Amino acid sequence: MALQNRVTPCGEIIADPARGTLMGNRGILHDAQQRLGAARWRHPHWSYCRLAFKGRRREVMAPGGYTELFFLDEATALAAGHRPCCECRRDDFRRFQAAWRQAFGQAAAAGAIDRTLHQARVEPRSRRQIRFEARLAELPDGAFVLLPEAPSAPLLFEGELLHPWYPGGYGPPRERGRDQVSVLTPAPTIAVLRAGYRPAPLGAV
Repeated sequence: MALQNRVTPCGEIIADPARGTLMGNRGILHDAQQRLGAARWRHPHWSYCRLAFKGRRREVMAPGGYTELFFLDEATALAAGHRPCCECRRDDFRRFQAAWRQAFGQAAAAGAIDRTLHQARVEPRSRRQIRFEARLAELPDGAFVLLPEAPSAPLLFEGELLHPWYPGGYGPPRERGRDQVSVLTPAPTIAVLRAGYRPAPLGAV
């Protein structure tokens, strides 16, 4: 039986047997039976990590350990409100940090980035994902969106095309059009993408 530890671009944590390419951390969200409670985070430092790093081994959802969350790819992790890990993805974090400085005009340490992202990604009381409206023509590659006619079907905007997201990969792309869309990727991360940060290619680490 699949554990509830896969994160969608809509910020939901679901159970699905498909394997992710990245792991994330929001603190301890599970109980001794590996079941999630109501909490969807315990701290604001949402990062995403490599699945393999320096030979480290973890028991998934072990008692007392943080809840390992998994993402299809980097664009999915960014849409869910995470940023690159400072340790196992140090080069990516530095690129992200440099693009952040380009976007906002000042340098920021990981903690400051996390606080800004946290205000932009979730409503504290409802735990719902914060979204905003934009036109596709205004968005950078790597952004996740929803179309008005399909409000529960996330699409990755990449290479002038929209790629339907599924837990195990992407469906056939469609032309982007000039639709007004609901943007899932947090606004500060959209600014970082505009400033030149590029996530790994579709479905890749």
